[in-house]
Amino acid sequence: MRINKNTTIGALLEAIPEAADILTNMGMHCIGCPSARMETLEQAAEVHGMDADDLIEDLKGFLGA
Repeated sequence: MRINKNTTIGALLEAIPEAADILTNMGMHCIGCPSARMETLEQAAEVHGMDADDLIEDLKGFLGA
């Protein structure tokens, strides 16, 4: 799976379930919320005061993507 700013949290979690632990450890505790699953990584980063590019790079690093 290619992870980018337009990847939704739901799509990410479907493809890579272990990403839930990574996102939670990054402070995104609302990933189980139905509306959060429709958010893109860029939207989620903005809501949580994170830089989307940094979030993507961190995810890729943790996942070895």
